[in-house]
Amino acid sequence: MKPMENVCVDQTRLNALYRQLGEADAEDILCRALEDIALRLSHCSDLYHDKKLVALRKNTRTLIAVGDQIGMLAMTRVATDVVTCIDRGDSIATAATLSRLLRVGERSLCAVWHSDENPS
Repeated sequence: MKPMENVCVDQTRLNALYRQLGEADAEDILCRALEDIALRLSHCSDLYHDKKLVALRKNTRTLIAVGDQIGMLAMTRVATDVVTCIDRGDSIATAATLSRLLRVGERSLCAVWHSDENPS
């Protein structure tokens, strides 16, 4: 079984970023954000396997902030769910939602990257 996750990128947020900063600066911010998100998603997996839940929570909160900045709505929603599961101390739900976050995050990175090819 290979779950497929729907992702949602707020194109309005991306377009606003380009209007506010100009093309070159917006692309710089977007590339840095995408790189940060990719690294943090990888770090989430490492932190979970090392049972470092406090650090995992902090890392995931940063994912929410960075994803929100560039309109990665689905990823930020799932990352919020991961934080909620950690806060509740529900290890099974944390494992499940973290797995979902990794899937959604990967697909969201691709979606933002492809939507960046044709900004309005």
